[in-house]
Amino acid sequence: MNAGISMYTICKKINGKRLFTDMVMIEIERKFLVISDAYKAEAFNTSRIVQGFLNTDKSRTVRVRIKGDKGFLTIKGASSHNGLSRFEWEKEITLDDAENLLEICEKGIIDKIRYEVKVGNHIFEVDEFKADNEGLIIAEIELKAENELFEKPHWLGEEVTGNIRYYNSQLSKQPYKIW
Repeated sequence: MNAGISMYTICKKINGKRLFTDMVMIEIERKFLVISDAYKAEAFNTSRIVQGFLNTDKSRTVRVRIKGDKGFLTIKGASSHNGLSRFEWEKEITLDDAENLLEICEKGIIDKIRYEVKVGNHIFEVDEFKADNEGLIIAEIELKAENELFEKPHWLGEEVTGNIRYYNSQLSKQPYKIW
């Protein structure tokens, strides 16, 4: 489980007994523009990500992702009023399933290179977008609490947390190249 995911349990009662049926995760993250490529030299891991969306409704998004040689299906709920947190559920799926699901995604596939950079006690995920979003670089940090303090690296620029234009689901529909 990611450090930025806090968990609580949904329970159902059957015959008077409480059963744990599902884990619900709340993702807490902040997003920033990146002002230099210094993060590349600091990265401990790099991977290519290709993703599409089966649904981009504001109240929920359903994402299909291929990261390296693994596939993932992710459901995200609506963002909180400040854009810092939202429901997120993710499950690893086979690479074949992910490739097949990408074929039926809405128009606008996201292609990016992700750099993972450890800064203090946190890991920044820096996404360098390709294709229709070429030139856009966004850093995300997942937190345990909305008010958690973290070290800000020198390459971090303006905060764009909660700005819907920078959501991947929106970049798939309104790419950076047409802004």
